[in-house]
Amino acid sequence: MRKLYLGLDTSNYKTSAGLYCPEDGSFRACGKLLEVPLGTLGLRQSDALFQHVKQLPAQVKEACRELDGEIVAIGVSSRPRDLEDSYMPCFLAGLCVAQCLGAAMDVPVYEFSHQQGHLAAAAFSVDKPDLLRAPFLAWHLSGGTTEFLRVEPSAERIIREDIIGGTRDISAGQLIDRVGVALDMPFPAGPYVEQAALQSDSRDFFRVKVQDCAFSLSGVQNQYEARIKEGERREDVCRFVLNTVAQTILKATKNARKTEKLPVLISGGVSVCSLVQEAFAKEPDLWFAQKGLGGDNAVGAAILASMR
Repeated sequence: MRKLYLGLDTSNYKTSAGLYCPEDGSFRACGKLLEVPLGTLGLRQSDALFQHVKQLPAQVKEACRELDGEIVAIGVSSRPRDLEDSYMPCFLAGLCVAQCLGAAMDVPVYEFSHQQGHLAAAAFSVDKPDLLRAPFLAWHLSGGTTEFLRVEPSAERIIREDIIGGTRDISAGQLIDRVGVALDMPFPAGPYVEQAALQSDSRDFFRVKVQDCAFSLSGVQNQYEARIKEGERREDVCRFVLNTVAQTILKATKNARKTEKLPVLISGGVSVCSLVQEAFAKEPDLWFAQKGLGGDNAVGAAILASMR
């Protein structure tokens, strides 16, 4: 009977369950976005946790539909990052369900960080699982995180991440969500901002100061707010913001690769943006997560569980 691994992830803003079979590399990714009131920039943790508790059973049921094998372990995202003080209440929804399922099924439950799950899913999605067995560079670009990482294999934790750069203030995802909400788009706004930006041919962007691999994005908000006030087309405003994000991340990547001759893996919700990906077209040994695994998912946790 095939060995299967169940993954759970309850981060902001998606409830996710996933199933992975290392024997043939097949997987099933299930997820549902949390509901965020129009015109707002997110949810309180208590509201996010409540929605996860309501949504997770259906996602687990869908992931485990018509099982062709036996679940032998469960992987769950229990914290945002692999740091001792990393904590977010919404992850308790996935952790509690994982512990209950593990006890009922008599299978081990392995805890990982949300960030580790992103990296594992991204490496798998580009058919580069061996990336996890040697040092590499990685971007985690999402609604709450814009971190540039140096990743190394770890006997104890499978992979270990050290932050070498990224934003000092708001994340790329927060910037994109803010311009989207300012333009009356739903939250999370990423797909809507990209859709509007693709209707513009503008190459304009704000030259953010990048020191080594670090930068600040809060100043870009002043730039797009002024453009909106001046009546600039929403399509051009969205293109301006995405161009700025892409060029800033590209600059930091180039700076790092002057001394770190390592492959680069890019994951997180912002990484699925086609305009961000286009900016890196000429960069060698660099991959963006594919197969629908760029954004939040639980497949990464399942993959990591299979490596224990």
